[in-house]
Amino acid sequence: MRLDLARILLARTQISPIFLGTPQYECEPLSEALGCRVILKVETLNPTRSFKGRGTETVLTRLQASGTADAVVCASAGNLGQALAFGGRLRRIGVTVVASSAANSLKLERMKALGATVVLVDGEIEEALETAARIAAETGAFLVEDSKDLGTCEGAATIGVELSELPGALDSVLISLGAGAMASGVGFALKNLRKDVEIICVQPEKAPAMTLALRAGRPVEVGIPATIADGVAGRSVIPEVLDDLSAVVDDAVLVTEDGIVEAMRLLYLHAGLVVEPAAALGVASILEGGGRFDGKTVATILCGSNVTPSDFDRWIRGGLLASPAGS
Repeated sequence: MRLDLARILLARTQISPIFLGTPQYECEPLSEALGCRVILKVETLNPTRSFKGRGTETVLTRLQASGTADAVVCASAGNLGQALAFGGRLRRIGVTVVASSAANSLKLERMKALGATVVLVDGEIEEALETAARIAAETGAFLVEDSKDLGTCEGAATIGVELSELPGALDSVLISLGAGAMASGVGFALKNLRKDVEIICVQPEKAPAMTLALRAGRPVEVGIPATIADGVAGRSVIPEVLDDLSAVVDDAVLVTEDGIVEAMRLLYLHAGLVVEPAAALGVASILEGGGRFDGKTVATILCGSNVTPSDFDRWIRGGLLASPAGS
């Protein structure tokens, strides 16, 4: 296990307060619709509209303390790049983000607006990472690799520290799973601070790399992701992150694209929240769980809201007036 609770608690003092203390509350209308007590952990109410700022703040603080870099580069589908650009601008650290030319247009524009140099490449996140690594080698910029860089995991773990402070029973925490920073960090924090909580990772069926690896105990070859949840749409598995996850995760489940869209719709209808597809995976797993969570208290982390209005409208608008599931 690479993570350390003392470093996580220290990170909580180093991350900008604007990313900390996010709302965590029972959403009663959503609970009634889903048949279980649903606690929402809302990580979207900050300048970059995702949880990633916790990790990038931790990474940049550690870099500053070591005095080893005045420029950083990363590969990102959008949320990591925005958070890194935000933190870099505050610290006068140059930020370059490599992204797919097919990436979410809103995320690309926000990265540029926050001062990042954005380099577009053909292909997916794996191709972007190859280019980012080459830029780092050529320029001396520090390569920030989401999930592989321990700061991204231990920064995200502060979400788990906050969840551990919830009063009353908490049966399960549902965590969107991509490369693994949030799931490993939150899982580790809760297994140390609230050991009886079940940690469940959720991934789209059409981007299942890490889930299949967890089930097999080793990386498994998968095809190109074909999910609307771009924030978790990778096909590579980092071995050391897989080891970390294996130590703290109780289960990993897959959800359908229809389930993701319905979960986004329910969050809009019952909580008044616009979330991106990756943030709706936990609610989707309740919808498709076959009664697994009936009567239980379940928390889910709404990890981002960087979705274009046109995409959001296209995915859920037609069903807004339909009867909500479970009503």
